[in-house]
Amino acid sequence: MSAHDIRSAVRPDPDQPMVDIADYVADYRIDSTEAYDTARYMLLDSLGCAMLAMRFPECVKHLGPLVPGATLPGGARVPGTSHELDPAQAAFAIGTQIRWLDFNDTWLAAEWGHPSDNLGAILAVADYLGRKAEREGGTPLTVRDVLGYAIKAHEIQGCYALKNSFNRVGQDHVILVRLASTAVATHMLGGDKERIVTAVSHSWIDNGALRTYRHAPNTGPRKSWAAGDACRRAVTHAINAVYRGVVGYPSALSAKTWGYYDVAFKGKPFEFERPFGSYVMENVLFKISFPAEFHAQTAVECAMKLHPQVASRLDEIDRIVIETQEAGCRIIDKTGPLANYADRDHCIQYMVAVPLIFGRLTADDYNDDVAADPRIDALRAKMEVRENPQFTRDYFDPDKRYIGNAVQVFFKDGSSTERVAVDYPIGHRKRRAEGIPVLLKKFEGALRGHLPAHRVKAILEATADPASFDRMPVHRFLELFTP
Repeated sequence: MSAHDIRSAVRPDPDQPMVDIADYVADYRIDSTEAYDTARYMLLDSLGCAMLAMRFPECVKHLGPLVPGATLPGGARVPGTSHELDPAQAAFAIGTQIRWLDFNDTWLAAEWGHPSDNLGAILAVADYLGRKAEREGGTPLTVRDVLGYAIKAHEIQGCYALKNSFNRVGQDHVILVRLASTAVATHMLGGDKERIVTAVSHSWIDNGALRTYRHAPNTGPRKSWAAGDACRRAVTHAINAVYRGVVGYPSALSAKTWGYYDVAFKGKPFEFERPFGSYVMENVLFKISFPAEFHAQTAVECAMKLHPQVASRLDEIDRIVIETQEAGCRIIDKTGPLANYADRDHCIQYMVAVPLIFGRLTADDYNDDVAADPRIDALRAKMEVRENPQFTRDYFDPDKRYIGNAVQVFFKDGSSTERVAVDYPIGHRKRRAEGIPVLLKKFEGALRGHLPAHRVKAILEATADPASFDRMPVHRFLELFTP
């Protein structure tokens, strides 16, 4: 934290956390093959999530220009649509697509979030710059360049999340999407370290969005476009810093009374577990099988295993015990009526009830028609959610990063099912060999559900060989997602 007299008008040196981000983004060389390989799968998975979201009119209505007619021919494109927009609005649209179904990658620690949300800003800026370079005879960014920026965005968001809980001060995790996207977008646009520090200072001065829209009784669909909003704001800060030369605020974090620490973080500086590298991308969690809030992923897996034993005995169930981590208890344990799709995909009881009954959990299962089945709420009323302290310890262990859950069903006759426990889901680093084929199947299915066959064929051919895919200009790759 900067030591600076609140009465003095002398501008202090920039706060060290902002300098560290600028040094990392501008100077750090990524040499991890695993990080690049994982980032490549992350890119495909995120674009698959974007194509799946195109089935939902509530998502699609957000994807055009901010006001009708405010398009930018030759600007950044929105995958799966014909929109060409300024890069800030395109960042909002792409971030919204990727995040809409709560099916993209996840990071869980003191703070949780979805690092691939940053692709909203990264892809929009990359496409804009690539098309501009092509018109002007320059060199466009490649897929490899985008993967490198994604690794760095993942690392910034994830390393801040390891020790700093923004949710405990009422702020939403998308504050870290805005932070990471601001830093990398500024560098993509040509900003040096000074410009990165400037842009990042503006990001912190924005403070944070409240988590109101993620929690009962106010849960609502803003949580599905909040990350897109953060991406849009990040690109705005980057453009202002690089193209307009705006002034930065060096003690945006540490200024007494007026800085972020004092205003929003109870006067505490940030804590860090490790220096920036490529740890987060290497350990990121993929949502592969179920579009469900990640603290419940293994609970859904447990319920799927129990489905054959209980589906024909629903009326005989006395109670259902769900063991989860402390974070799961705190954010997705919900009783009472669930108002909408957004409420249901953040309710562990709902996400366990559906697979127990139907043997599945898909995005459509959060819709009103499925939720109207009285058996779902009947089962929810019989559920007891409790913290398992070992699950909580394993959740925070940096060598494990487990997301354990257990489910057991007890019947009125005194019998019960086995207690089914799963420590980590198929999207965990420890299950990569098992998970990647399923992820690629998810990606291909998402493409076939929205794009014409010739586009799907071209995308699958372009992504088949990692080396040639990495060399591909990213704007040419995104062009393949035009219907």
